[in-house]
Amino acid sequence: MLRARTGEEALALASSRHPHLVVLDLGLPKMDGFEVAKRLRVDTTVPIIMLTARVEESDRMLGFGVGADDYVTKPFSPRELVARVQAVLRRTTARGDGQLLRLGDLTLDVPRMAVSRGGQPLDLTTTEFQLLMTLARHPGRVFTRSQLLDAVRGEQGDAFDRAIDAHVKNIRRKIEPDPHRPRYLLTVYGVGYKCSES
Repeated sequence: MLRARTGEEALALASSRHPHLVVLDLGLPKMDGFEVAKRLRVDTTVPIIMLTARVEESDRMLGFGVGADDYVTKPFSPRELVARVQAVLRRTTARGDGQLLRLGDLTLDVPRMAVSRGGQPLDLTTTEFQLLMTLARHPGRVFTRSQLLDAVRGEQGDAFDRAIDAHVKNIRRKIEPDPHRPRYLLTVYGVGYKCSES
């Protein structure tokens, strides 16, 4: 286990040691946890669990918006934190310098930006891969179209979020055995999309 006392130390350790998971306190001196998470997300998809005394929904949404995989409010028991870490690690499997994400018989090889189903490679565009990766990193979590645009393109996203619908349609055509009865990429009517949890 590695420990950092400041945001700068955390970023340096993450860059040099490539951790499998980061437990990030939002109350770090000089650079807060939100900024650390944003900077981590530039170069890595390492899972991040945020710890904070802030309980407002807006803070949780901000945390998820900058790339957190889970959000634990203080006070919490050590057993709860261990359970959260185990749950996040179950969803992601580290391999070498990078990371594999598994969703049923789909495998996303993040460093290679490659997707396969049952061992057969699938051809996704960069945007389609980023969109699927964002959803696959958080099985069961519902994303709005605006959140997905932000995750895929950052602050330079398209002005109209219905572009996500077109990407989802293309992804389903490529990854689903039957695009009309999706298994992996599910619609949450009136809200957005999520990946299945199995």
